[in-house]
Amino acid sequence: MQKNPYLALLILWPLALISLSSSNPCDPTNQRDPRALRSDQITVLMNGYSESRIPLLRSLASTYTSSPLVSSVLVLWGNPSTSAQTLARLAHNLSLSSFGPAPISLVRQRSNSLNDRFLPRFSIGTHAVLICDDDVEVDSRSFEFAFKVWRLNPDRLIGLFVRSHDMDLGAKQWIYTVHGDKYSIVLTKFMMLKSEYLWRYSCEGGAQMSEVRRTVDRMKNCEDILMNFVVADEVKAGPILVGAEKVRDWGDARNDGDGGRGLKDGEGRRVREVGLSSRRREHRKRRGDCLREFHKVLGRMPLRYSYGKVVNSVGEQGLCLKGGKLVFCDQYRR
Repeated sequence: MQKNPYLALLILWPLALISLSSSNPCDPTNQRDPRALRSDQITVLMNGYSESRIPLLRSLASTYTSSPLVSSVLVLWGNPSTSAQTLARLAHNLSLSSFGPAPISLVRQRSNSLNDRFLPRFSIGTHAVLICDDDVEVDSRSFEFAFKVWRLNPDRLIGLFVRSHDMDLGAKQWIYTVHGDKYSIVLTKFMMLKSEYLWRYSCEGGAQMSEVRRTVDRMKNCEDILMNFVVADEVKAGPILVGAEKVRDWGDARNDGDGGRGLKDGEGRRVREVGLSSRRREHRKRRGDCLREFHKVLGRMPLRYSYGKVVNSVGEQGLCLKGGKLVFCDQYRR
């Protein structure tokens, strides 16, 4: 009988495919000594679920490994129905995709729970972690700048995508929304945070945190909102929005602005259509439900508003005449 080469990879590449199904991430003996954690690098935790997005995932993961700021990349695979053969092939291909010294590991999650994105992991050897999606492409300068901002504000959440909570005065209830002048929630599309918060989210808070984590499982949503609750409750301050130069969210419907030629999967579906949050109609309502449930269980609303955006360079805002046209003066070259 012919042997399956990809199943053999599970043995040949034991460090590339890791299973945490039998370990207890909240075992105190699994905690790293904070003094041993590096502060000059960051660990990237990239969420993966859809097999159709694997080519994009590989590309994004390999890009992160090319940065000297990245200690390692962990691809957190949360689809329990994916075959061992597919995972072995992915693990092998990821090991070949690294463009730098940072290793890439494929971690098969214990379940499809979104809470598992925030599990503390002994393999994390840095003070900072980046939680990111497998369909968000960030240029290297924006990534480096975001990390610089985090190092200046290590207790805050740093992100590129933000939303807000608000009070519907008519209905007298919390709602999930977007404001043009303020924000209170960083999304896990791109979220930098202190690795210590993974432990607080997953292992502390007693019965109340256990209940709100169950809400995340029931809703299949809102893990990012809950992490914002945890951090805001700790630091009594809102997150920080960082301006980016070139960021593309392949899951955003605006990628269809090219006449419908947006990135497609192997079955011809647009990438945005295969995500866990693709049910746009119910998405905002469900997240409002989460806000109200978290507030009810925890007995407080810790979210704080932040204002403005941190940018890498303001540039010259004056206008100069160039070739008969007015342009920003920092674009003018004599």
